[in-house]
Amino acid sequence: MKITVALIDKLIRLRDGDSLPASQLRGEWVDELIRDGVLISTSHGSRRTLHVPQSETLCKALSAVDERLSDLEQMRDALLSDDLSRSVQASATGNSKLVPARSCPGFPINSYEPIACMLSGQEFMVNPQEGSFLFIADWQTFSIPSDVIVVGIENMENFRMIRQQRQLFTQVIGSQRLLFVSRYPQSKDLASWLQKIPNRYVHFGDFDLAGINIFLTEFHAHLEARSSFLIPYDVEARLRNGSKERYNEQYQLFHNLRTDIQPLQALIDLINKFHRCYDQEGYINNYD
Repeated sequence: MKITVALIDKLIRLRDGDSLPASQLRGEWVDELIRDGVLISTSHGSRRTLHVPQSETLCKALSAVDERLSDLEQMRDALLSDDLSRSVQASATGNSKLVPARSCPGFPINSYEPIACMLSGQEFMVNPQEGSFLFIADWQTFSIPSDVIVVGIENMENFRMIRQQRQLFTQVIGSQRLLFVSRYPQSKDLASWLQKIPNRYVHFGDFDLAGINIFLTEFHAHLEARSSFLIPYDVEARLRNGSKERYNEQYQLFHNLRTDIQPLQALIDLINKFHRCYDQEGYINNYD
């Protein structure tokens, strides 16, 4: 059963004595309530309506159907609330899972040099020890210096091992300070944060059509000119020996992929020319 505000409103109307067209309330659980006499189905020619003879009986029956329906007003408030944290739910109801809530918003960050940032109005030094990275949960209050370039890394192995790719980043991006971010766990938090800040964004993903599509649809569509796709100088040589199987798997879905970004379209053309893809993990430990 999918519990929505609309469903709760219908149940509240029934509990309070209104009737509903039978077409507005359906499901096996509704049929069971009708069989038990909790709901009464009445025919009006070709139409049927539902009403409740005893409100108290309905409330007990709904609680047995789904714990979340034991208090309809409370559940409705929870669905409409901006604060759906599990702690608030548990405090109010004893059940932290009444309404699906994200317990871990935000995104991971990494760097190989200290960067003085701001978090919740306080200075926050980003300087993870090698072998670790940080997670920004309160991302709405996280800000970074304007000269720092944000590098989004698709795969977690590359994200964890940024020091083993430092020469690659220097060769392609330059000597600017870099803050590395990951969109895992997958959510819109990272993209929303990037839209709030003015910094340049560089996307480092797999060199395949699916990876390019992720960049175009999830990042460039919102960041436009201040976003770019990281393209190593030797990508053509690597694509020559890349995965043909991966290319074939993606071809049907992405064979019409095009972009007005000239360097990125050239990469798409190379991928289609060789009918091969190349995973970004191949760049780990290759720039010593």
